[in-house]
Amino acid sequence: FYSKEWNMSHNVYIKRTKIKAPVEKLFAWHARDGAISRLTPPWAPLKMIWRSGHGIQKGVKIAFRISLFKVSMIWEAEHIEYLENKVFKDRQVKGPFSKWEHTHRFIAHGPQNSIMEDKVEFKLPFGFLSRPFYRFAKKEFERMFRYRHRVLKYDLENHVDKTPKKTILISGSSGTMGSILVPLLRTLGHDVIRLVRKKENLLKDELFWDPYKGILNLENKGPIDAVINLNGVDISRGRWTKKQKQRIIDSRVFPTRLLVEKIKDLDHKPEVFISSSAIGFYGEREDKTLNETSKMGDCFISRVCKKWEHASMDAQKAGIRTIQLRTGVVLTPAGGALKRMELPFKTGCGVRLSHGRQYMSWISMDDAVSGILYILGHEKIRGPVNLVSPNPVNNKTFSKILAGIFSKKVLFVMPRFIALALWGELGKETLLTSTRVKPEKLLVNGFSFQHESLLPALKDMLGR
Repeated sequence: FYSKEWNMSHNVYIKRTKIKAPVEKLFAWHARDGAISRLTPPWAPLKMIWRSGHGIQKGVKIAFRISLFKVSMIWEAEHIEYLENKVFKDRQVKGPFSKWEHTHRFIAHGPQNSIMEDKVEFKLPFGFLSRPFYRFAKKEFERMFRYRHRVLKYDLENHVDKTPKKTILISGSSGTMGSILVPLLRTLGHDVIRLVRKKENLLKDELFWDPYKGILNLENKGPIDAVINLNGVDISRGRWTKKQKQRIIDSRVFPTRLLVEKIKDLDHKPEVFISSSAIGFYGEREDKTLNETSKMGDCFISRVCKKWEHASMDAQKAGIRTIQLRTGVVLTPAGGALKRMELPFKTGCGVRLSHGRQYMSWISMDDAVSGILYILGHEKIRGPVNLVSPNPVNNKTFSKILAGIFSKKVLFVMPRFIALALWGELGKETLLTSTRVKPEKLLVNGFSFQHESLLPALKDMLGR
């Protein structure tokens, strides 16, 4: 069950959720690295920038950078109460509220169930002048805690203790997908090593590399159980000049090739190598349904994906289970297509692209990272894997559903010739191409999607 309370006169918000997990497991999850990031909604304008101490013990301090109405400020909080398996509390030291105290209460509900209770006592700044904004605060609190409790419940009931602890090396960890995947892995107890391009002030979980100069030393990192390669510059930024095309290719092939070269020579080889690709492999296919055995398309992005996937093949030859992730449009307001579409559609300026019959093979961010986690734990899955939802939609349907979430209509159409004039080959292959893809391998191997349909996926990702 879910329940919520709102006491306007005392400015108290309470939300409770029943979770099928022992209270000890629920409490321990909150103490793990990554818990704060995992519970932060993708639309929230805040990012953790430092912390003193670890876990949720009394005395731990945390600071976020928060942006409100385009104004950046620091929000500091301190943990002021801690009782194992019962409660911990944090209080604002510095930030946007006149008062903020957040009590996280853990209530046993039998030996195998528990109730998560979040209670926030707060006051807005500026005294009586803030009264008109309390209703807005209520709405935002409900958005935030509905997201937090949904993610927490799903992770505890479906992910925790499902796979043995692994040491996982990740490239592209600061990207849109990597920044969500890393906290998920950490809250599940896995050790994560992040490959970074900086040389100085490395954190304990960071390892320097330079894929363009062939620099990567894995010898002192101990046994690595899995490698996840998420590298690649954004293909949708700027027109595809000859120079930009080469950057797109190099940013995918060089890192993949170096990772394969290094891991296949290790005495203790990783069990699995998961390397990114994209459904652009299939190219323009109109309304034909495609699976992992479908042939390659004939366009620039198809050729990029072919080179990208080919660079991973030597890992497979070395006996490492190798997966090429053919990822569709990943839905999250934190980045990618949905981030660029959100404001126009929210303001009633969303557009249908050309005739709108071109298929968009999408996947929610929740299912994208859960899919990667599922692949990690299922040895039968190997080779190309379509990371998309089971129900692709055409652009006309996608636009209508997205506009409807904001109670708007799609009033405008971008003709094909304008898309080509503005973006050229990029527009043709990313906006106007139709690719209708089925996640056959995931379905055959028993993966359950949280979001099979577009409407609930968009609602959850946008907090609507």
